[in-house]
Amino acid sequence: MISNEILMITSFPPRKCGIATYSKDLIKAIEDKYNGSFAIKVCALKKRNGDLKYPNEVKYFLESWLKEDYKRLAVAINADEAIKVVYLQHEFGLYGGHLGDFIIDFLREIQKPVITTFHTVLTQPNDDRKIVVQEIVQLSSKIIVMTNFSANILKNEYEIEEGKIKIIPHGTHLIEPFHLNLKESIPFKSRIVISTFGLISEGKGIETALDALPKIITKFPSVLYLIIGKTHPEVKKIEGEVYRDSLHQKVKELKIENHVLFINKYLELDVLLEYLQRTDLYFFTSKDPQQAVSGTLVYALSAACPVVSTPIPHSLELLDGAGINFDFGNSEQLANAAITILSDSDLMEEMLLNAVQRISPTAWQNAAIGHINIAKLLLKEKNFELNYKLPEINLRHIERLTMDLGMIQFAKIADPDFESGYTLDDNARALIAVAKHFELTGKFRDLPLVHAYLNFILFCQQDDGSFLNYVTIHKLFFDKNRDENLEDSNGRAIWALGEFLSLRQLFDFNLQAQVENAFQKALHTIHNLQSPRAIAFCIKGLYFYYHYKNDKSILELITKLTDNLVSKYRGVSNKDWQWYEEYLTYGNALIPEAMLLAAKVTNSELFEVIAYKTFEFLLDITFNNEKIKVISNRGWHHKGKDKNIFGEQPIEVAYTILTLSTFFNMYKKREYLDKMKIAFNWFLGENHLHQIIYNPVTGGCYDGLEQDHINLNQGAESTVCYLMARLIVEKHFQNND
Repeated sequence: MISNEILMITSFPPRKCGIATYSKDLIKAIEDKYNGSFAIKVCALKKRNGDLKYPNEVKYFLESWLKEDYKRLAVAINADEAIKVVYLQHEFGLYGGHLGDFIIDFLREIQKPVITTFHTVLTQPNDDRKIVVQEIVQLSSKIIVMTNFSANILKNEYEIEEGKIKIIPHGTHLIEPFHLNLKESIPFKSRIVISTFGLISEGKGIETALDALPKIITKFPSVLYLIIGKTHPEVKKIEGEVYRDSLHQKVKELKIENHVLFINKYLELDVLLEYLQRTDLYFFTSKDPQQAVSGTLVYALSAACPVVSTPIPHSLELLDGAGINFDFGNSEQLANAAITILSDSDLMEEMLLNAVQRISPTAWQNAAIGHINIAKLLLKEKNFELNYKLPEINLRHIERLTMDLGMIQFAKIADPDFESGYTLDDNARALIAVAKHFELTGKFRDLPLVHAYLNFILFCQQDDGSFLNYVTIHKLFFDKNRDENLEDSNGRAIWALGEFLSLRQLFDFNLQAQVENAFQKALHTIHNLQSPRAIAFCIKGLYFYYHYKNDKSILELITKLTDNLVSKYRGVSNKDWQWYEEYLTYGNALIPEAMLLAAKVTNSELFEVIAYKTFEFLLDITFNNEKIKVISNRGWHHKGKDKNIFGEQPIEVAYTILTLSTFFNMYKKREYLDKMKIAFNWFLGENHLHQIIYNPVTGGCYDGLEQDHINLNQGAESTVCYLMARLIVEKHFQNND
């Protein structure tokens, strides 16, 4: 039974307001991200004369208009031993008293750490407001704001120390670009769709957009403007539908009835996201310059919508290259901005890509990591353990990258980049990964993929048994095959064919015979290899082939290749540098793994000792303070020099996991399992940016972790390497811990 609980004090659905939606999304993101570490409970803020039916996660209530209820709640939470930390969502209108100062009574009494999120930070505060905010900050363990702008206001105008403030952007949903999911019936076909969504009130400034439409329609007669959302319930109570009726009247006066559609519904999230995916241009027309953040704005950007927005702090920070800001209430500027974007398809494409780049770090998964890392820091002495939940194994992006000939090399975000063509490297790795997935699941939809990758490898094999690496989309070999050393590529092909043959019980006998013929044809190319990685790839392939066919000549070839690695090791190693070359580059863990496999089949103590020493040397460099920091691709790591940092790639993490598995199978050391878990958590957000590297929605893996950003392209190498690692983790951690 879970003994640790986190309590969030907030408005909460079915109450309809932006903070209620925010809190629900944040809680879901945290629950989806972590497994069995803690439970999240809610203290829902009640409304006067409101009687809503709340879900089971609501454990406490606060009658926010009653001063005495704040102390009562604090006493109850203090007595609740399960609750370890409290998240407080703050907006001035949520709490009773002068400027919501009743919440200070709660903060004075509570004895648990409180992390307070300010959803609004007003500029130029009067003395009363400044004192209230300062006291809330003083009584809170940590403060969260969602923009740099808000953080600077707290520091400069409220005199709050920087160390108390943490910036965690408003979360957004990861969404596949719409064109990846085109349905036969496209909604609003042949229309240019502009949209606005959210709870409707006068502060939305939608009349500004309507005034801009006639000029836009003159240039683009197919424009359709969607106004999505119900009237804000608090506004409706007081004013009824006065504002919405005024918008309908303006539509008639402007004679644009055929270009405006009111969708007077509170849409479920998946439906809302479909509307945003179909949107070509998003309008954010708020009239409030003090509005710090907008959930609607970030949702639009997450759906790759270029945005035209009034200059609230959030849009000023986010829209750099992803949209255009215009002055409050200036319909002429709005119209001109919309026309500028819609008139230039290259600009729209650039803004679409920039929107994804700007918004991806704010994914709810990353917001969840940010929030829980604060709690972990505050509770580091309280046995507050975190376990990431393993994402489901998902081959959608692998299927997306795979054509009839094989797997496309690169991607632009999640779109296959057909001009990049194919490589033997990627298809060899893909053959191993998908064949292993078929071994695990038995899913027949894997078989066409396996056949495609296998056929590609056979296509790349030349008459002399060697392999070419680079192939165009038109099935021609790139000229660069003549200019590059293809030893490593040939080694990968032999690894893939050998491991495929070891799975003989899964695949058609005739197919196995075809693969064995290709493997035998390639054997003579192995003898004169110089690259340690090419040698290691070949040792792995030969190891698996030896289990397929117990052939003495294969054992002799394994011994010959491994002796070569021993010679390289002896030539450069010393007590401080236990390696095979004078530098560490990519796929490093592969080499000691191959040495250990060779030791297993040859019973060579020498091979085993060198495998162990070199792998421990690599682990000492790679792991530090329960984190993995793999060899950087920025100049590699040279003997006698400091290790480069940043520039980490999934292939290095994945190969480390594969080798940890091999060593664990040999030695059964718990340390290897622990490091395997640490390494895999790198994909899930346990890295220096605290951001996910694997995208669970697309099923793709981002191409790299840089110093201050993620490379969001989801190419073949990174995605297949993630799958390899995920399958290994599934084998060792089947309880999803």
